[in-house]
Parts: sequence; C-alpha cells; structure tokens
Amino acid sequence: MKIWIKLLLGSILGAAIAYLLPQDNQNVLTVLAWLENLTLRIGRYALAPVLVFSLTIAVYELRQDGQFWILVLRSFLFIVAGAVFVIAAGVSATLLFPPGRIRIPVEEQLEAFSLDVAGNVLALFPPNMFQALAGDGAYIFPFCVFAFFLGMGLSYDRSYTKPVIALIDSLSRIFYHIVSFFSEILGFIVIALAAYWAFRFKAVQETGIFRDLIVLLGGFSLVFSFIVLPVLLCFVRPKVRPWAVLYGSLGPGIAAWFSGDVNFTFPVLLRHGKENFGIRRRANAISLSLFATFGRGGSAMVAAVAFIVIIKSYSSLGITTMADTISICLRALLISFFLAGHPGDGAYTALAVLCLGYGEGYEAGYLILKPLAFYLITVGTFLDVMIASFSSYVIARLSGFQENKSLRHYI
Repeated sequence: MKIWIKLLLGSILGAAIAYLLPQDNQNVLTVLAWLENLTLRIGRYALAPVLVFSLTIAVYELRQDGQFWILVLRSFLFIVAGAVFVIAAGVSATLLFPPGRIRIPVEEQLEAFSLDVAGNVLALFPPNMFQALAGDGAYIFPFCVFAFFLGMGLSYDRSYTKPVIALIDSLSRIFYHIVSFFSEILGFIVIALAAYWAFRFKAVQETGIFRDLIVLLGGFSLVFSFIVLPVLLCFVRPKVRPWAVLYGSLGPGIAAWFSGDVNFTFPVLLRHGKENFGIRRRANAISLSLFATFGRGGSAMVAAVAFIVIIKSYSSLGITTMADTISICLRALLISFFLAGHPGDGAYTALAVLCLGYGEGYEAGYLILKPLAFYLITVGTFLDVMIASFSSYVIARLSGFQENKSLRHYI
C-alpha cells in the first residue's frame, strides 16, 4: 500500500477517534498530548544519523564533481524566492479577503519567545566538535556543519580516506533503510497525531471565534499547494510533470499537516525524494537540509497573516498604508531564515517575535491566537514541506541529479 494512503487512512481514523472522545475530559487531553510526544520522538528517531552520514557523502561527492557550491547557491535562491513569493501571496490574499476581527481575551502574562540567534550560532561551534552531535535533535544545523567539515575532509587524500568513505557510505545506506522502516509504520503512528490534532481543532471550532482565519489559512494553503505550485512547474524547462510531483508530495504533506514538525517530516521527504522523484542522494541531502534549516517561508507567511489580523482586532482601522504592509512582509521574511531552532512551533514563534519586535502596543497580540497556535503551526509546516518538496525536485532536475520514475513505482 502506498505510504500516502496509509497516512490518509491513519489520519481519518485518528480524527474519528478524537470526535468520539469526551471534549471536557482533561485526562483524555493529557494522554493524547503524551502520545503525540511519543509519536514525534519515533518519527525523529533516525533523523540525526541519516542526516549526518548522507550529508557527509553528499558534500564529498559534490566536491568531486565540482558542483557543491553551485547546488548550495541554487538551493538558497529557491529558498529566498519561495519565501518572498508565498509571503507576498498570503498577505495579498488576506488584504483581498480580510477575515473578521477576533475578540480580544482577558490579558495574559507575556511568554518568553526568542529566536536566540546568538546562541544558535554558538551551538554550531561547540568546544568539542563531537558535541555538535550531542543535542536533542531539534536544532539540526550543527549536524549539517559537522557533516560539511567531515565531507570536506574526505577529499584530503584518497589513499587515506577511501576506507572511511566506504564506511560512511555504508552507514548512510543502513540508516536510510532504518528511516524507510519508520516511514512504513507512519500510517499507524499518525493515528495519535491526528487524534490530538482533531481533538484541539474540535474545541477551537466550537468557539467560532477563529472561523474566518481558519478558512483563510486552510483555503490558501490548499490552493497554493495543489494549484499554484503545480502551475509554476509548467514554466520549468526541460518540461516536467507537475501533477506527478504533486502526487509524489502527498505523503510528506499529510505527515507535515498532522505533526506540525519539520524534523518529523524530514525523513519522509528524504525517502519520497529518492523513491518518487528519482533524486540522487547528493542533491537530495543538500537541498532538503538547507530547506529544513532556512526554508520556512510558509511559517513566516502564516505569522504575517496572523499579525495583520491581530492589528485589525486591536484597531478598527487595521493597516492603513502600503508601507506598513511591506514592513510586516520584510520582517516576516527575515524571521523565516532564523527558525531553524523551532522545527515544531515555527509559525507561532515567528508570530510572537513579530509582535514583540513590532511594538506599538501589539507586544501581547500573539496571545489572542494562542488557542489556535497548533493550527497556525500546521499550516506553516505544511507549506514549508510542500515548497521544499517541489523545489528539491526542480533543483535536482536543473542540476542533472534527477531521473524520472513511473507513477506505479511511487511509494
């Protein structure tokens, strides 16, 4: 059975279970939250080793081909272009179809939100190089830096490094098969994720407060992913099959929607890139690592849209000038490049940072949407993953590291 079908069936089953559970039972909520935590841990379990070893070999092989920096530059261009486009499109949709104002609740205490850019930079270079591998796996960029230097080191002298290259290559393939096993059982473990997601969604839906924003973000994410992205692929040369790429991205998309976690979805993306799109390991590892670290334009778009709604809720005038709109978009764009340390709460963290940094009395604005935080994270992560999936395919095709696969061989 196809992985996306397993994920879809598991999601439907989990949602059905959630709607049968008593809504006002705190014990049920606690159990579902624990199951979600366990499921996310299982999904991330093999991420670090497959990332480190695959990225190391990718750096080495691309260095041998003389295409490493070309692929990195191309990936960054797609990251920036994708972020600019999705933020501009999302904000434009919000201005064209403005959602209603949200009732401002009783003032809550401000929470501590920070991108901790300085701390994240220091984490890239710990006192001991091996300490870069000792983290909890949430912040994967230190793994990437470690793999980069190790891959560079393998180019030193083939007579010395050949046994190490063979070992790392074997470990990369071994952990890829372990990742493949976990992706095969995702259809079962996604039941817990879908149940917890639907349980919270049901509670938010019953209030009716956020209905307009839910419809706007949900509708935009579906139109952007299922129509806009495939249409954009029609302009890629040599000619591609846009609807085949969309079909091959369904599995990662469903995983992203119910997990809301980029790192949970990364192994699924890695496998679908290889098995569905025929992307070679060297391009797949590099582009997806960069997108997981810096390509959070979807989360930034959600934060920008939510912030515009917050301004409208605080003031009946809303945003009055184009300069204010552009300022919000640019702030969101900048924030998107620093969300690497927030794989599971990117959109809500971006919104909080946007509110706190904007000032002018909106510092506590993000608290209005706290009950909807999980949904904001869902939409942001879903868009991040779909953009990464489509972009990695195009990057590999333009770089000559992709071969077409038959639809019947898709997983």
